[in-house]
Amino acid sequence: MPGGVTVQRALYACDPQASRGRLLSEPPSPTRTEFQRDRDRIIHSTAFRRLSHKTQVFVPHEGDHYRTRLTHSIEVAQIARALSRALRLDDDLAEALALAHDLGHTCFGHTGEEVLDAAMEGMGGFDHNAQTLRIVTSLERRYAEHDGLNLTWETLEGLVKHNGPMIGPDGAPVPKYARSGVPAPILRADARMGLELATYSSAEAQAAAIADDIAYNAHDIDDGLRAGLFDLADLRDVDFLRDIVDEIERLHPGLERVRVIHEISRRVITRLIEDVIRSSEMRLSASQPASADAVRGAGQAMVTFSPAMAEVDRQLKAFLFPHMYRHPRVMKVRREASGVVEALFAAFAADSARMPQEWADAAEAAPDERRRLRIVCDYIAGMTDRYAIAEHVRLTGGAPSLR
Repeated sequence: MPGGVTVQRALYACDPQASRGRLLSEPPSPTRTEFQRDRDRIIHSTAFRRLSHKTQVFVPHEGDHYRTRLTHSIEVAQIARALSRALRLDDDLAEALALAHDLGHTCFGHTGEEVLDAAMEGMGGFDHNAQTLRIVTSLERRYAEHDGLNLTWETLEGLVKHNGPMIGPDGAPVPKYARSGVPAPILRADARMGLELATYSSAEAQAAAIADDIAYNAHDIDDGLRAGLFDLADLRDVDFLRDIVDEIERLHPGLERVRVIHEISRRVITRLIEDVIRSSEMRLSASQPASADAVRGAGQAMVTFSPAMAEVDRQLKAFLFPHMYRHPRVMKVRREASGVVEALFAAFAADSARMPQEWADAAEAAPDERRRLRIVCDYIAGMTDRYAIAEHVRLTGGAPSLR
């Protein structure tokens, strides 16, 4: 499909004119669809701006050119739109979901999440997906009429179920939540809006989810090479990457390293996107879903890699885990960052008056200890990396090296 050409939306796409609506009804916009309004509200939210200083894998001290949660979210949105346009989905909804999917992440990436989950053990834990939902339904305080962003049912459903159903047909949690149960914020939202937790999400949400995987694979290889965590020769351990490196060397002998790295990244993205489009078109053609609800009730994901590329995806993740996510340099920073978040939680849990006045007042008014500590958790979860470091310095007088 040539760029800029408008195509008719598929029967199985979400239709903004047929949205199931918002928790609080609002008059329609004369200039934007309901899903465009959702996207715009997400972009203008405080939580979205904070992503610019939240870690993807590295912390800011490592350099200015590595991915943050914000740059990652923008890259995911671009890929999600590309997939959606090719599959004749509503690309505004896919973009909104891609831009919002990481809003609930804490400072210092998954390290911060692990610390807060442990700190809140027995009190609901911490789950970044549930935190994203809480941000867009209650924690954002921008509008005179309501807390949260008052997003459409389709956007909330996509945020909650972008990785698939959360409960089985029998009502039991899926394996991911077998031990802890489906997070309470998601169950409360389901009770209010009927998010149909036992079904798959829309095709747009599936496109956003697989776009996240594509972006992670390509851009973590890019960042890892630029950071020197592994080298071009190491990529030959994965057949898919070896073939790409060989192709670049054949077409551009003697190309400088920085350009080779970029050529690898763009080829990885292109090949993964094109595979998803081909595979998804085949699935959709075979099942012929006549509506967005038919996609949800299909019993399997419709927007997927082919079996061969799913194996490549597995191999890429298996390569990145030891070479990047568990690299000694990264693990050293993670241990230091963990100490920062642990110290912040301990300090504010012991004396919530040390938080800014608005947060301190909310904690003081909390009806019980569980709710008070959730407010402490929310305050820390919303921090950017640099703000968490500044708060750590204020409270302890010591500055972590994070190097």
